[in-house]
Amino acid sequence: MEPFHWPKRGEPERSYWLAWAQIKGIGPHRLKRLAEFFGSLEQAWQADAPALQQVEGIGPTLAQSISSARPALKPQEILEQTLKPGIPFMTPADPEYPPLLWELPDPPPVLYVLGKCPDWEQPAIAIVGTRAPTAYGLHWTKQISAALVEAGCVVVSGLAAGIDGAAHQACLDAGGQTVAVVGTGVDQVYPSHHRPLYRCILKQGAILSEYPPGTPPAKEHFPQRNRIIAGLCRATLVMEAPETSGALITAHLANHYGREVYALPGNIDTAAARGCLHLIRSGAGMILGIEDLLKDLGLVQGSPPKTEPQPVAPTDPRQQILWQAIGTEILSIDALAQATQMDITTLSSTLLLMELEGWLVQLPGMRYRRAR
Repeated sequence: MEPFHWPKRGEPERSYWLAWAQIKGIGPHRLKRLAEFFGSLEQAWQADAPALQQVEGIGPTLAQSISSARPALKPQEILEQTLKPGIPFMTPADPEYPPLLWELPDPPPVLYVLGKCPDWEQPAIAIVGTRAPTAYGLHWTKQISAALVEAGCVVVSGLAAGIDGAAHQACLDAGGQTVAVVGTGVDQVYPSHHRPLYRCILKQGAILSEYPPGTPPAKEHFPQRNRIIAGLCRATLVMEAPETSGALITAHLANHYGREVYALPGNIDTAAARGCLHLIRSGAGMILGIEDLLKDLGLVQGSPPKTEPQPVAPTDPRQQILWQAIGTEILSIDALAQATQMDITTLSSTLLLMELEGWLVQLPGMRYRRAR
């Protein structure tokens, strides 16, 4: 096995991850190769076309295209523009970037984050499955998600209807920390009926996406999203999945990355079970009960982890200013702009985040009050 090497870290380097990601033809695969070949993306930014061609996957045409595109891109300006909306993000140059994710051949160059990420020292386990589960599938999803929490795990899923939503909710109900990896911007809620669940996850976990804020759902985003779910986790559990389920993509990716894959066996006459049965026939571990599963994963059941006390006010400085300005009043956006002296872009994005995180409620006429 090749030795594990982190990319170069630091504020200047993260700006180059953003800048390189804007060059046509440079996807996550080539970005990682550039970082490893040159030792840093800042060094790669200075490389001429012949030097770039020494990187696997970059030929003369792409090298020349890169050389032509770079003069118009200012990494520091791109960083400042990405920071401006106020939605946190991380790159492989940041220390909080998940270590298991960097092991992928195509780690996401940017991950936007809402809520609080785990420290990634806890084992993360993915639970995925069909959007139309049976009562049997839902029962075992809830039982296993809660058992993983008791064993000290983070539960990761995709916030989709069905198995995903049940896994997230059972984790939250058990007092655990859950991470939702979405195929939209982190400020979008899809499906819309998961808005209450989304808000709960923000308080007790995190929403992650490689897509910029404001990105709507698109069919092609979800298979890409699945590689992040598989990559974040040491194991992927498929609870129910028909033969064409996207959950099978997650399972195949997890297997490709050398991670463990388990599937819940079901009735052969049930369409929702057939994908799982095919996985088991192909070598996936069989879920035969909670005790056996935890033993296979090298985990033990214990007391649910203690959750940290929830803050009674926002901790972000800009949110604190708005929180104090509103107080017990109901204020319009114009009144808030005058009271805080924030520019309208910063004010709007901060208000949106506070609404999504459950601090504020928007009333008709763009007026706001505290939600608690």
